[in-house]
Amino acid sequence: MPHLPSRTETLDIRGLRHCVRHWGDSAAPKLFLLHGRMDSSPTFQFVVDALAQSWHVIAPDWRGYGASEWLCRPYWYYDYYADLDGLLARYSPDRPARLVGHSMGANIASIYAAARPERVSQVAMLDFLGLPTPTSDAPSELRNWLDAVADDPRPTTYSNPAALAQRLLRRNPRLTPARAEFLARTTSRLRPDGSIEMACDPWHKLSSPTLYRVDEVLESWRRITAPVLLLIAEHGYVQQRFGDNRAELERRLACFVNRQVVLIPECGHNMQHDQPESVAAALENFLRRD
Repeated sequence: MPHLPSRTETLDIRGLRHCVRHWGDSAAPKLFLLHGRMDSSPTFQFVVDALAQSWHVIAPDWRGYGASEWLCRPYWYYDYYADLDGLLARYSPDRPARLVGHSMGANIASIYAAARPERVSQVAMLDFLGLPTPTSDAPSELRNWLDAVADDPRPTTYSNPAALAQRLLRRNPRLTPARAEFLARTTSRLRPDGSIEMACDPWHKLSSPTLYRVDEVLESWRRITAPVLLLIAEHGYVQQRFGDNRAELERRLACFVNRQVVLIPECGHNMQHDQPESVAAALENFLRRD
């Protein structure tokens, strides 16, 4: 089946060049798709192809990803919230937005929805319920970060898109060869020597120098006023992190006052690749078009 064509534009957001991908009629209801860590906007192509209704889909490449500007130095996570604020000011200035985020994109969407509830009408979170409770060893986390910064991270390179596609198939046996080929071609970039790399600044590989504060995240989720859809992959990160700890899973789910929970079967963390039809159907059952 042919893919729905996308178009991109370059937008200045807070002094950085951002690539924003669009699918569909610009007059249709707007739907914002936010990609996860070490990914980029083409990751949603298969879900967009499976949508039954007409949408104007807007998917940015976060700073340091895809065709957006790379800093080539450490990133500050809170910039993503401000970048989203700027994106919505550009594309949805007069009405609350529908936000769909995968993994890191879901984290950004949910925390933003708590901080600016008037700007968000609905939130869909794809296979994300936060990180596990971390250790409390802050000095060691900082030491590890300092060591990583000193090493100057390097990308993993591949001889051509076919080699990257084979790597993707080995990592995810649920991928079809055609989808692996598409992702290898669209989520990578050419290097000066003719090899390719994933279109993700390698500085994103650094772990945070600060501790993940679970209680602060949960309190933010309690403040979300928009309806929330939680799509959980049968073999994804939510199940891996919390599947054996039902009490912790329920504690996190209970933070969302107005929630729907849908299990997507036969898929891993990247449900948008493994079961795009099921993801699209669940989204359209949830999303309002008014």
